[in-house]
Amino acid sequence: MKIKLKDGSVKAYSKSMRAIDIAMDISEGLGRAACAAEVNGEIVDLRTMIDSDVNLNIITAKDPEGLRVIRHTASHVMAEAVKRLFPEAKVTIGPAIEDGFYYDFDSKPFSREDLDAIEAEMAKIIKEGHEITRFTLPRDEAIKFMQDRNEPYKVELIEDLPEGAEISFYDQGGFVDLCAGPHLMSVKGVKAFKLTSSSMAYWRGDSSKARLQRIYGSAFDKKDDLKAYLTRLEEAGMRDHNRLGREMEIFTTVDVIGQGLPLIMPKGTKIIQKLQRWIEDLEDYEWGYVRTRTPFMAKSNLYKLSDHWFHYKDGMFVLNDDLMSEEEAIEDQKLYSDPAYAMKNASDKVYLDRNGREVMAMRPMTCPFQYFVYKAKQHSYRDLPYRMGETSTLFRNEDSGEMHGLTRVRQFTISEGHLVCTPEQIADEFKNCVKLAKYTLTTLGLEGDVWYRMSKWDPKNPDKYLGTAEDWDRVQGAMREILDDIGLEYTEADGEAAFYGPKLDIQAKNVYGKEDTMITIQLDMFLSERYDMYYIDENGDKRRPYIIHRTSMGCYERTLAWLIEHYAGKLPTWLCPEQVRILPISDKYSDYAKKVFKEFRAHNVDVTVDSRPEKIGFKIREARLNRIPYMVVVGADEEKNRTVSVRSRFAGDEGVKPLDEFINALDEEIRTKAIREEIKQEESKS
Repeated sequence: MKIKLKDGSVKAYSKSMRAIDIAMDISEGLGRAACAAEVNGEIVDLRTMIDSDVNLNIITAKDPEGLRVIRHTASHVMAEAVKRLFPEAKVTIGPAIEDGFYYDFDSKPFSREDLDAIEAEMAKIIKEGHEITRFTLPRDEAIKFMQDRNEPYKVELIEDLPEGAEISFYDQGGFVDLCAGPHLMSVKGVKAFKLTSSSMAYWRGDSSKARLQRIYGSAFDKKDDLKAYLTRLEEAGMRDHNRLGREMEIFTTVDVIGQGLPLIMPKGTKIIQKLQRWIEDLEDYEWGYVRTRTPFMAKSNLYKLSDHWFHYKDGMFVLNDDLMSEEEAIEDQKLYSDPAYAMKNASDKVYLDRNGREVMAMRPMTCPFQYFVYKAKQHSYRDLPYRMGETSTLFRNEDSGEMHGLTRVRQFTISEGHLVCTPEQIADEFKNCVKLAKYTLTTLGLEGDVWYRMSKWDPKNPDKYLGTAEDWDRVQGAMREILDDIGLEYTEADGEAAFYGPKLDIQAKNVYGKEDTMITIQLDMFLSERYDMYYIDENGDKRRPYIIHRTSMGCYERTLAWLIEHYAGKLPTWLCPEQVRILPISDKYSDYAKKVFKEFRAHNVDVTVDSRPEKIGFKIREARLNRIPYMVVVGADEEKNRTVSVRSRFAGDEGVKPLDEFINALDEEIRTKAIREEIKQEESKS
């Protein structure tokens, strides 16, 4: 057999060989460094027997796939350590993830002391140096194998595997785990690891299933790489909005209120207020939007018209569910799949709960409401594009395991908009939505954090979407043409589209590397028919419009979290809830401090006076800890000369300045939403 290597060279062998043996034959050093193999483009175990002509690439820790194998093996070592220390714990799943690994256990919660003990036990296991072997079992034997070990979660996983699936196990010196692999040849290959945290999770991510305990960790081939990662993690922790947001009194959470329902405190509310006023004025006065205000809830009929009820009900807060049997619900969905029937019967059909109340749900999106704003009067082609904007509070029933600070919550507010266009207008309007999103990102100083993704449908699961394959090819082709015409660099991702159309998603990562969608712009060429939307064209005929769903800045809560982490809490002056703090040297200058305060307030500056009987050095230090952009010290000379002594968190002591001159400069900085050069330099370093 002939083995074609990555460099193009070919090795010939007269008999079947394992991938690890071929690696050792190529080079003993390569064999020792090998983590896995890539055979004809597929990552496989080094134990894989090769018996025909193939393309072969030996994967080492220098490759991302090699690190994943190290981390996956580390997760199994951790599971063995947990079972040794906590025999009553039940194992579930333990995958490698982008920056490390985790394993979920049905167990008591783990403390930091527990994690330290588990780490120590992992070190013992690695020192024992057991080889890792792989074996397979038929389905019935595999189930019995895990039943005998009292591992019910593994039994469930095996039972859910399709008939005929290969069921493989890995044994590392007595600890055996159900796993598809690949794994290292020995536990000795786990050389540098650290358990970083633990948290609660749900079995299979379902809040109705068992509560589990998840342990996170990371592993590297070299201790220096682990040390660098832990340093980055520590720096990320210093920027984590969950910590800073509470420390800065921007938001808090309360168990009795509920997970994913943060309380935005006065300082956080002030920041969001500034963002909201800016976005609303920007959209209305510079981009030609009309503003709407629509209900937070509606009858289930509304969501059935759009198909949201049938595609998204599990993610909605349904206030009182209907009494339909499963068969009746299926029939109901079939009826609503006919737009003509839906529009004719939606208003008349009444769905009641067991108490005779109409079935209602909190809105997870605003589009159906704004469509009826459009439909309230007849429109001609001269009225289009008709751009509707709304500061929309939405409600989504996220899984408990997905909740995180302000980035993923159950009630949130977005800068939502829907543009009703003629087919001829759709390209220009979409381009303008991209331009507006880029402008907001640039103004906020976040443009360098993002990348762009064209989110497409999944042709393997057409039932998840409206329309036909031909419809999706046409719409996605139109979006691709628009993006290419803009010259936008973007990736493409199957299965990330909304059920009614493809999206341009503007993506970013938080300080820990978790990816989120910050802004989205969607093409919708289907829902106008379902809501019987039309306009009168130049010939007097009714025509279906196209619709763009978009946000200009995205979710206010998520953007606030993003800003806190990006700037490590030191926001640009215009966004700060407290922009200036006046520090009188003593009580004798309180009257002048009050006069200065009134001058700032007259220019709409958010200003406070620290009139406490503390030393001025203490007041300055505290203001700096509070991340106040400007401190103005006032005393005898300042009162006499109508000046202020300015200190900033940007440049330290900026000297004595005439009051009017400083106010005018500050007013200009706030008005233009400037980001001072010192902030940019600090960000470039981080």
